[in-house]
Amino acid sequence: QVQLVESGGGLVQPGGSLRLSCAASQIAFSTYDLGWYRQAPGKQRELVALISSSGDTNYTDSVKGRFTISRDNAKNTVYLQMNNLKSEDTAVYSCNAVIRVGETRIYDYWGQGTRVTVSS
Repeated sequence: QVQLVESGGGLVQPGGSLRLSCAASQIAFSTYDLGWYRQAPGKQRELVALISSSGDTNYTDSVKGRFTISRDNAKNTVYLQMNNLKSEDTAVYSCNAVIRVGETRIYDYWGQGTRVTVSS
């Protein structure tokens, strides 16, 4: 059974840092594109960062320069380093592993989410 398990969320003060981790099992991890998404209360889920199977990265504008996505294929783990956190970063963060063919998500797996709260 495929599992994605996030960890590392919590309460942090504005300006602080957190590192989220997402460990995957039962998938050919290195062949998947990986992403971090977040959903704030009352808002739609949004894409935060992507890292392709080849290591290319993309970020939503609001986190550029503050967040870094990385992957360790030997550990089947994707990370999201979050620095200079702001209150608007408060959300439930979920990881995603996907293989696409064109626009079609052929294999698509999600973690259960980890909550990040940025507050003084």
